[in-house]
Amino acid sequence: MTGAASQAYGEAWYWDERYRKESGPFDWYQKYPALAPLLRLYVRPHQRLLLVGCGNSVFGENMVHDGYQDVVNIDISSVVIEQMKKKYHDKPQLKYTKMDVRNMSDFESGSFDAVIDKGTLDSIMCGQNSQEHAAKMLGEVNRILNDKGVYIMITYGDPSYRLNLLKDLQFWTVKLHVIADRWERSSKKTWDLTEPLPLQDDSTSIINLLGPKPDVHYIYVCIKDNDSARVELKVEINEADK
Repeated sequence: MTGAASQAYGEAWYWDERYRKESGPFDWYQKYPALAPLLRLYVRPHQRLLLVGCGNSVFGENMVHDGYQDVVNIDISSVVIEQMKKKYHDKPQLKYTKMDVRNMSDFESGSFDAVIDKGTLDSIMCGQNSQEHAAKMLGEVNRILNDKGVYIMITYGDPSYRLNLLKDLQFWTVKLHVIADRWERSSKKTWDLTEPLPLQDDSTSIINLLGPKPDVHYIYVCIKDNDSARVELKVEINEADK
């Protein structure tokens, strides 16, 4: 993939052209069966969830087959959204809407229990003004999540690249899981997907545990903090300092 192409990842025209040529389906990074044990820890079948940057993935279809009842899918490409609406017209549990993840104003605040992201933030980070656009996306994700809602991001971005971005916003408590890259299943070292790794304020603990350049995808599970609880905590701290 050329640098010019990767910089266009955040543009609708790029994905429209791509999906006209590639009928799919294609799943970025990981397929549902590999991630299912982790998702079951954080997302219940009756909860409302959002798949951002859904493309022509069968991830949502697999979730419905596994019992999830309300799976909303968005993508910046009108081409792929129309393709998916036609494909799943007989599955009311799957809904498809053209939408830019940086502006999800059509969704009410606090209207989702979970947001799942397989590569969408990564795509934004490849483009111009990446920090600004990433902050817009994460702000919107935070807005549409209800209290204690979860944002689950599957990414190649190790903690040295992603942790500060997530924590600086102070929206959520962050847990980190890892899973072997699906193209590198022969890796000798394996980790329990359902067990979070010890996560400190910097990336040194993860580097010491995984080693340099491990063949893994990082899964950041961001649990939205209750705003009122955070305010109460600040009040208690201030009172203690008097």
